[in-house]
Amino acid sequence: MRKSNDGSARKLSPVVLFGAFDRHNLGDMLFPHVVARMLGERDVRFAGLAARDLRAHGGHRVGALMQMHERAVDLIHVGGEILTCDAWEAAVMLQSPDDVQRLIASHQHDRDRLAWAHRVLGTRAHAPYVSSKEALPSAARVLFHGVGGVGLSGRDEALRSEVLTKLAAADDVTVRDAHTQAWLAQSGIEARLVPDCAVMVANLFGDTIRERASTPAIERIRSAAPNGYLAVQFSADFGDDATLAQIAAQLDRVAHTHGLAVVFFRAGAAPWHDDLSCFERTAARMHASSVHVFDSLNIWDICALIAHSRGYLGSSLHGRIVAMAFARPRINLLHDEDFVRPCKQTAFAETWEDPDSPKAVTVSGLADGVNDALSVDQKRLDQTAARLVTLYRDDFPTLASLLV
Repeated sequence: MRKSNDGSARKLSPVVLFGAFDRHNLGDMLFPHVVARMLGERDVRFAGLAARDLRAHGGHRVGALMQMHERAVDLIHVGGEILTCDAWEAAVMLQSPDDVQRLIASHQHDRDRLAWAHRVLGTRAHAPYVSSKEALPSAARVLFHGVGGVGLSGRDEALRSEVLTKLAAADDVTVRDAHTQAWLAQSGIEARLVPDCAVMVANLFGDTIRERASTPAIERIRSAAPNGYLAVQFSADFGDDATLAQIAAQLDRVAHTHGLAVVFFRAGAAPWHDDLSCFERTAARMHASSVHVFDSLNIWDICALIAHSRGYLGSSLHGRIVAMAFARPRINLLHDEDFVRPCKQTAFAETWEDPDSPKAVTVSGLADGVNDALSVDQKRLDQTAARLVTLYRDDFPTLASLLV
């Protein structure tokens, strides 16, 4: 409750957290947990583009934003690279993985793809995870919290213009990396810089994650790896045979050098994320004595796996951020072309990691990159984790003060 001008108490309007937590992806599913916890006793609803129930995987029951008819709400866009996600990408990632290849084959042209996506999503927006008071008239406040848009400059004019118009009309905008902040500033949008909210996962949910570490799924991994393990993940676009063979050989070097087991896991099961068969094919090519494929998709299991590892290697930004939160060594695995163009992993690392910390490697440099990551002093890792929590907590009251 909040005091009105006459001193009487009035009921606060609900807060709708809006984002891509309507599909399976580690970071997207963590965001609403963090912000809801930070909001304390506020009445919080969870919305995406589609109604989904991801509670079985540690997520939320999510409603479709366009079907919410509240009289007055505060709408917070929560995290993620939502500024660059177009309608086609959003619609495909909400489909069953079994249907994706058929959909791609049957929608070869951009115009067909856009029309299909608009029908599926029920909106004609080019960037459907970016909403506004115009799209949701009941919204009292519209805020953007820790969002990303590293590739926005390379998107088509219609999407860029729509995003900038909606950001300009928002009541508050914070972004999670300096690259996005600088590009928006050049385009006339002033945004504060704040760490991705997943940096809070250890601080807010450490007890939950420690409890998950004692479940049979995690215990089996820990007992099979008495000298520790490297938690490894990479997206399905690394999945050609030649690349997997190279990854396998590099991971064998890491296992031999450090006496580590290797544990593969998925950070996302939505289309265009991770494919379990890629990990199985890589494991089959390896010669190391202790190689495991972790198949749980529960986000708290995934956090526990990373938290109790000797280090994280992978393409997922939020695999890295969870490792940062638990002060574990980490390094991202990127394609060669990602080193010559901005990408969200390096943009975030360059914004928040120490300047000389290992940030990313290509497949050919995987073993050397992991060696560098494992050599970082634990005190530095602890300091980074604590610093990001402080920065996030220091900024959050500004967002909370704007809510009606």
